[in-house]
Amino acid sequence: MAWRRRPEAGVGVRSALALLALAVCAPGARGRAFEWYSAVVSTEYVDPYTNRTVWSVSESGRFGDSSPKEGAQGLVGVPRAADRDPEGCAPDTRFLVPAPGGRGAAPWVALVARGGCTFKDKVLVAARRNASAVVLYNEESHGNLTVPMSHAGTGNIVVIMVSYPKGREILDLVQKGIAVKMTIGVGTRHVQEFISGQSVVFVAIAFITMMIISLAWLIFYYIQRFLYTGSQFGSQSHRKEAKKIIGQLPLHTVKHGEKGVDVDAENCAVCIENFKVKDVIRILPCKHIFHRICIDPWLLDHRTCPMCKLDVIKALGYWGEVEDVQEMPAPESTPGSVLAANLSITLQEEDRSDGNNLPSSSTSESALQCDAGFKEDAGEDTALLVPGSM
Repeated sequence: MAWRRRPEAGVGVRSALALLALAVCAPGARGRAFEWYSAVVSTEYVDPYTNRTVWSVSESGRFGDSSPKEGAQGLVGVPRAADRDPEGCAPDTRFLVPAPGGRGAAPWVALVARGGCTFKDKVLVAARRNASAVVLYNEESHGNLTVPMSHAGTGNIVVIMVSYPKGREILDLVQKGIAVKMTIGVGTRHVQEFISGQSVVFVAIAFITMMIISLAWLIFYYIQRFLYTGSQFGSQSHRKEAKKIIGQLPLHTVKHGEKGVDVDAENCAVCIENFKVKDVIRILPCKHIFHRICIDPWLLDHRTCPMCKLDVIKALGYWGEVEDVQEMPAPESTPGSVLAANLSITLQEEDRSDGNNLPSSSTSESALQCDAGFKEDAGEDTALLVPGSM
């Protein structure tokens, strides 16, 4: 009988997950690393009301992308209010730098607001005024956050960004005429990895491919499962019908000394075991005989005589297909095989066999080698052949 292997689930899913892992771990999938440095900002000024020095320090700044990562210091200068250019974008912007002894040649730091022009323009305007560093404070909508700054082409001037609250605090002091000294230091190095656009496309394609493979596999799996279940159901119903037809074949019980069956020489072509007294044999339409529990499973799977290939089902008058089975090679006929036509039974031999009290344990050992699944048929009545019935 041809058996179909039941499909296994999970193979397609494992393959798809392996494909996704390959896509994520592929070279170039992780993109390049982005590096930036925070800035330590300290301020110092004298409170005019208490005449006390107020000093504060915090790592609240962020160096620009093109800025040298080094320290700087100086008095804070802001665009003059008369110029009405708090962003410091105009080329002729002038800066107010409060100092007790005048501005002189003391180093100073430009404080300008974000917006109005590019970061590069702001830095170049302050650099033309000889500022030693430029501090930009963020817009109010960003709160305490800072953002990356791109200002290539500004030279070696130090550029940092601080938050809006920090910048407004310093701006208010300078506009009141209070000299504020600022010191900038290098803070912590930060490395941030991000996925490049090309890698995102690659991973997206891999994910879509994984989903297509998974969907195709699920469709294939459930189709195969449906076909497998249907074939199993049909096979069971066909075997049940074939079993009823095979049950119509005549049976005979081998008796001691009966003519036509030499218990020492004749054997069953299926199990290659000699026939023994009290063995139950099945007689096919072609007159070949076999052990019942040997030939019944064979006929269920192949429906033909193992020796002459006679279609037993058709020979019994059933012309329809009982079961579509796979043909298997039949065992070769042995010199000891016997035809039922040579089997003759006489009343005298039957009486003599009845007089012999044989123990029940003399049942053929060949039954142990045949299909145990047919024990349910052991209760069938054995039909004894009478002389002239063959």
